[in-house]
Amino acid sequence: MSTIRPEARGDLPAIREAVRAAFPTDAEMRLVDALREKGDIAASLVCEADGFIVGHAVLSRMNVFADGRPVAAAALGPVSVLPECQSEGIGTRLIRDLIEQARGIGFQMIFVLGDPAYYGRFGFDAPAAKPYRSAYSGENFMALELDAPPRPFEGSAEYAAPFGEMEG
Repeated sequence: MSTIRPEARGDLPAIREAVRAAFPTDAEMRLVDALREKGDIAASLVCEADGFIVGHAVLSRMNVFADGRPVAAAALGPVSVLPECQSEGIGTRLIRDLIEQARGIGFQMIFVLGDPAYYGRFGFDAPAAKPYRSAYSGENFMALELDAPPRPFEGSAEYAAPFGEMEG
């Protein structure tokens, strides 16, 4: 049996380990560290099973504007699940719970970079993100409209600084 819950301070070493194990390099682990260090994390959840952290997902604040007006928006990710625990629905549960937390926080939109087939299951799509200029624009740049303003004629979506630093 596993439980999804907010991260606690004592979880940080296990979170780092889970994020590192879930990806081919340590870039995502360093990204999560930098987001935490700079205060950009809006919500962070872990999945705990038998006393061990087996998954982690984070929402970080973004600077988003629609036709010059600010939009309360967050970025989803990284979403990390230990390789031996993948395909058990842990990532799905983490994402669904973070979407609900985003609603509770008052975010109007959530952006994600990822596989359209996977994130589409949660309602993310590229057309919702298309009006927003971003360094990450393309088919893998998607948005989920929670309580979003009408799609803008012109918008911009800027991820927290650590995302750009991760790129190099």
